Amino acid sequence: MDDALTGRAATGAGDVVTFIADAALYAVEVSRVQEILDLRPVAVMPNAPEHLLGIIDLRGANIPVVDLRRLLGRETGADTGQTRILVVSVAHGGARVIIGVKTDRVIEVTQLDEGGVQALAEADLLRWSGSVIAGIGRLKGEVVSVLDLDRLFERVDLPDVQFAA
Repeated sequence: MDDALTGRAATGAGDVVTFIADAALYAVEVSRVQEILDLRPVAVMPNAPEHLLGIIDLRGANIPVVDLRRLLGRETGADTGQTRILVVSVAHGGARVIIGVKTDRVIEVTQLDEGGVQALAEADLLRWSGSVIAGIGRLKGEVVSVLDLDRLFERVDLPDVQFAA
C-alpha cells in the first residue's frame, strides 16, 4: 500500500485522488477511496465480463477488481511497477459496496486548480453521453476528468461483493 498517499487521504474537503488510465488523467473524491494498494494477484472468475479481472482477498473480504481501462472502453495495458488498485466505495444495487479499480498509476492526493470541477456543457451538443464524468477540472493546467463512481458502476454486473460498513 502507498502509505504516503493513504496517510494524506484525510487532508480536507475538496481533495481528490488523481490517477492515470490509458494516458488520460482522472480523479475521484478522496472520501470515496479507502485504500491504495500495490498490484497483487487476482483470483480469476469463470465467465466474467472483460472488465472484471477477478477477486482479491483484503483482510478476509472478497473484493472484486475491475480494469478501469476496459470499463471505459479502452484497450487493456501492460501492468508496471506503478500499477495500483484503488479500493473505493460505490453505490450499487441499493447498497454501498467496496470495489477495487485497477489504474495504470496513482499520481497524488491533491486539490484541483482554482475553479474546481465544471460540467461539460458541450456534451449534449456533441451527442456524447459523458454520464460517468462528474465534471472536468484542471491540475497544474492539465485537464482532469473527475469520475462519478456511482454512475460508472451503475450497469456493471459484479460477483458477490463486500458491503461497506
